[in-house]
Amino acid sequence: MEDFKKRIGVIGIVIKGDKIISVEIQKILNQFSDNIIGRMGIPYKERGLSVISIAIDAPLNVINGLSGKIGKLDGINVKAAYSNIAGKT
Repeated sequence: MEDFKKRIGVIGIVIKGDKIISVEIQKILNQFSDNIIGRMGIPYKERGLSVISIAIDAPLNVINGLSGKIGKLDGINVKAAYSNIAGKT
């Protein structure tokens, strides 16, 4: 039942090129808004990239579900990291 204990996590997203996918990412993030603590987006024009970081407090299956949905979008690289300190469900 470890997957159902909440953990603090960070999801890092790198968006390549000038693709307009922010609407798709926003839709996905809205689905998980109850678990998102905060987010920060940084355009990196010199490299033609954007970087988004998401702080999240959720069970592992939710963190993995969010990063998986975002990772399926074209031109996206995503990684999740989470604490090993479980909290209340």
